[in-house]
Amino acid sequence: MNATEAVTDDCAYAARERTSSAHPGHVLDELVRGRAARVESGRDMKLDKEDHRSLVLWATDCAEHVLPYFEEEYPKDDRPRKAVEAGRAWVRGEIPLSEARAAAFAAHAAARDADQAAARAAARAAGHAAATAHVAGHARHAATYAVTAATYAAAAAATTKERDWQYRHLPKHLRPVAFPARGDS
Repeated sequence: MNATEAVTDDCAYAARERTSSAHPGHVLDELVRGRAARVESGRDMKLDKEDHRSLVLWATDCAEHVLPYFEEEYPKDDRPRKAVEAGRAWVRGEIPLSEARAAAFAAHAAARDADQAAARAAARAAGHAAATAHVAGHARHAATYAVTAATYAAAAAATTKERDWQYRHLPKHLRPVAFPARGDS
């Protein structure tokens, strides 16, 4: 949110309060509190170039941390990996913003093509990491999608572990009843 949008947002908030509040004297207090909350949450925080670059690097680290969930499922699709690399290349000044954005869009296309949840979320994390070069607010989305990817992967691993335990604890002759697709292995 730029300064003009922040002021417009503050003014709209104050106008709503003036027309709906029984205590118009509290409008300024509410306005200040609302602004302080936005600054604290990062919405109105002004970033210098170094902070912006640091956010891009953090976002790419978050995405790279979960990228194996995508790469294990889709080893021939390098779009999310290229997005992470593009974010870092932008920080080093090696590519223009337009290339980082193109890599972000490509990673999101890879996410749309993925049918496995952890892989899809990992690709989205990579897309948002590269997009952080354009808009710093994408960094939080990269981190959120990374958590989503890890959560899906953990759930899948826990499901597999539980099913294996169930299979091993069922008498062999009953396995085809409970697990018809698994056969007799």
